[in-house]
Amino acid sequence: MPSLKEKLAAQIGPMREKVQGILKQHGEMKVGDVSIAQAYGGMRSVKCMVWETSALDPMEGIRFRGFTIPELREKLPKAPGGEEPLPEGIFYLLLTGELPTEADVQEITKEWQKRSALPKYLIDILNTLPVDMHPMTQFSHGILALQKDSIFAQRYTAGMHKLDYWDPMYEDVMNLLAKLPLIAAYIYRRSYKENKHIPADPNLDWGGNLAHMIGVEPAAFKELMRLYLVIHSDHEGGNVSAHTCHLVGSALSDAFYSLSAAMNGLAGPLHGLANQEVLRWIMDLMKDLGGVPTKEQLEKYIWDTLNAGKVVPGYGHAVLRKTDPRYTAQREFALKHLPDDPIFKVVSMVYEVTPDILMKHGKAKNPWPNVDAHSGCLLWHYGVTEYDFYTVFFGVSRAMGVLAQLIWSRALGLPIERPKSVTTEWIEAQIKAAAAPKQ
Repeated sequence: MPSLKEKLAAQIGPMREKVQGILKQHGEMKVGDVSIAQAYGGMRSVKCMVWETSALDPMEGIRFRGFTIPELREKLPKAPGGEEPLPEGIFYLLLTGELPTEADVQEITKEWQKRSALPKYLIDILNTLPVDMHPMTQFSHGILALQKDSIFAQRYTAGMHKLDYWDPMYEDVMNLLAKLPLIAAYIYRRSYKENKHIPADPNLDWGGNLAHMIGVEPAAFKELMRLYLVIHSDHEGGNVSAHTCHLVGSALSDAFYSLSAAMNGLAGPLHGLANQEVLRWIMDLMKDLGGVPTKEQLEKYIWDTLNAGKVVPGYGHAVLRKTDPRYTAQREFALKHLPDDPIFKVVSMVYEVTPDILMKHGKAKNPWPNVDAHSGCLLWHYGVTEYDFYTVFFGVSRAMGVLAQLIWSRALGLPIERPKSVTTEWIEAQIKAAAAPKQ
């Protein structure tokens, strides 16, 4: 059976030929137009980059290499006795475009275990940081510190052919992914559990070990962590963390520089930090209304929130125009494992009343919940109540998607990203020219 790296190497040549053929025959074909609103509006929906690992449809949701989340929950290998897909399987799929076998997944688990040890200098660096520093800041520090050992940087300095860039990038990615659960768990235990650490269990998979090292032992939490890491792993290339990794990597920065930068973008309240913002809002709501509210109390609270010029956190999405399938997957998990949890009951009630209110309010393009509207209540239920840490879980997961694409970006020789910017004066000139009488 070919190893993951051997399978990837066999795919790279044909994929390079395909891309070169497309560029040669159709390189001048237009794939979209850019409006003034898009230029001012964060390049929203401008088709201007290639991302192989996933695609997002406004009405259908995310597909990972063509597979929906329900399909992945059915088809990807699972832990012994488990029901949720293993993250190792989604990484294999993202990288190769093929569904893995159980043997393929076991190979990745063993490979990541072999590469997982944290160097002493990294521990020393983390221990110099204030324990009350935000966990995402610590996480970004930890990733960046590992750049010292970048194989890509070493081989680039020594000199190598550009067609070989993917190989050391693959090695860096595998080394980095192997270490991310240990970095995350070390930060968690150092920041919240008096620096008392739990060693990895050699009998556990990547996601199960993260749950174990955090210190939450119920089997259901290990299942939750596997599901969480799979569904957050990628969301096409235009979101801030993915685009940042792509942009920084396009300068031939290695995986450590690129992922650290991506995590800094994920830490923003309009991106990954939203998951902790949602739970904070839910907790404030329950405090203000004395626990689980009635439907009428909740409706009034949401209207008061909107009329005060605020938003309902977790509702709306830049692309999606339906309930986020990642929200649905988490809701199904909650209905099975924690149907009577009071916070889940509030989350469910918010889901029941908010879309209709947002449609009546008339300002939301998408009144449906996104992934962040649900994840916090699941983590809280199992005792992970430090919601400042939630985005770190998101970061561990998202690393799989952005780093799989980073390998492909180097394999396909994608160039440094350099879009053309314009000034408002230039835009005004274009408007004036377009309005002038034709002669």
